[in-house]
Formats: sequence, structure tokens, C-alpha cells
Amino acid sequence: MKINDVRKMAKGMNINTYGMKKERIIRAIQQAEKNMACFATERVAICNEDKCLWRDDCLSGTSALTTQT
Repeated sequence: MKINDVRKMAKGMNINTYGMKKERIIRAIQQAEKNMACFATERVAICNEDKCLWRDDCLSGTSALTTQT
């Protein structure tokens, strides 16, 4: 998912994304949804959340390694 789409989603949840990188915004969304804030963490090695919205980005490694803001 592109950073602008992530920001739009966060804004809809009243999450202030100013100065936050994509990974942190996604974790804030996960927390707001009462989910584990695990995006792009070491948990990816044992993740079995097949229906996670962020799964493709998280597993691809590109989001975990980028520094997009």
C-alpha cells in the first residue's frame, strides 16, 4: 500500500501522522484497531496472520527496509 493511502486511512481514524514513517503509521493503525502493532518487526518470521491487510508489504521486506515518510 502506498504511503498516501496509509496516511488517508490513519487520518480517517484520527491518527496524527505528522513526522511519522510508514512503518510507524501502520503500527499506530494496528494499535487503534486493537491489534498487535507488529508491522515490519521481527515477528514477521513467525507470522501466520493470513488475512492481515499489511501482510504483503510486511513480508515483501520493502516496507520494513524503506525510510519513506
